[in-house]
Amino acid sequence: MSEGFFGRWSRRKLQGADEAVEAPAVDVPSVPPPQPSPSGGGGAEAQAPPPTLEDAQALTPESDFRRFVSADVPPEVKNTALKKLFADPRFNVQDGLDVYIDDYSKPDPIPPAMLKKLASARFLQLFDEDEEKKEERREVADDPAAQSVAQSDAAEPAVPRPEDHADPDLRLQQDDAPGRQGPEPGAR
Repeated sequence: MSEGFFGRWSRRKLQGADEAVEAPAVDVPSVPPPQPSPSGGGGAEAQAPPPTLEDAQALTPESDFRRFVSADVPPEVKNTALKKLFADPRFNVQDGLDVYIDDYSKPDPIPPAMLKKLASARFLQLFDEDEEKKEERREVADDPAAQSVAQSDAAEPAVPRPEDHADPDLRLQQDDAPGRQGPEPGAR
């Protein structure tokens, strides 16, 4: 029968712990760091003093920026050098993934055909209506029978009579069932 994932994991972990204990310690001889030669042959870069703020301000896009990003350079010199580097248009390219880089003051208008369909545009009278629609609206305003205004009439009952309904099953039925007695569950 297979031992499953956790069984294999436990067995391998225990084997790894045993191997770590049994592994002989390897004697690595300590190697002293290389000392600069007094002749100044190969260690000229290591002996050079770190760049200054004036050196960083004198940089051009064609300059070598490697000296300005080493660990021994003061942060203000490093920042000035990087600002000089990224001021160059070749390196100052936005990728479009920044959140607030768009100019939101530029209008993005709704097409006029879609704007004419909006009720708010009709209410604000942003567009001149067609003459046909104006004439139709005038005719409706002049004809009192065409106007559909709800008016109360005492002759009509407010609730339709049961015989007015074609299907009695669709009528509202009164709920004669007794209500729940006692407090609701979960109520305090």
